[in-house]
Amino acid sequence: MAKREILLLGSENLYKISKEIIESDIKKAEQILEDLHDTMMSFREKYGFGRAIAAPQINEAYRVIYMNLGNESTAFINPKLEPIGDEVFEMWDDCMSFPGLEVKLWRYKAVRVYYKDLGWNDCVIEFEDDLAELIQHEYDHLDGILAVQRAIDNKSFRVNKDKLGCF
Repeated sequence: MAKREILLLGSENLYKISKEIIESDIKKAEQILEDLHDTMMSFREKYGFGRAIAAPQINEAYRVIYMNLGNESTAFINPKLEPIGDEVFEMWDDCMSFPGLEVKLWRYKAVRVYYKDLGWNDCVIEFEDDLAELIQHEYDHLDGILAVQRAIDNKSFRVNKDKLGCF
């Protein structure tokens, strides 16, 4: 278990498409998930936010997402995401890879996620509203897409001083 450095906006590795975990590499997924947990908890302690993190953010180009909502955590291995319906909503998104910067974008209101758990079982979960946004954000990381690339327009950026930790 280790707290890892979170790659910041501008790092070339954040723009790479991640590869799938194969069943024989489940130990690699376990290690990545432990590191994601430790890294996110450290970030949360420093900045006061953070509910999920994707492997590419700690320089691991694998399709792994860790979500922690306080008393409950979920490991998503090789997730596949599909929208439920066409309804979208506008929101301000932030990211551990650019703390303090927020981006206005559109997200689907509801999504379904197919994934493997650590027991290599097939799982399906549905999310709505803020959790749908959260998993879409993390899923984008697996495809090398950052929230800044989804900005509605060139005026869809703002700085939130409360999330900078340095002002």
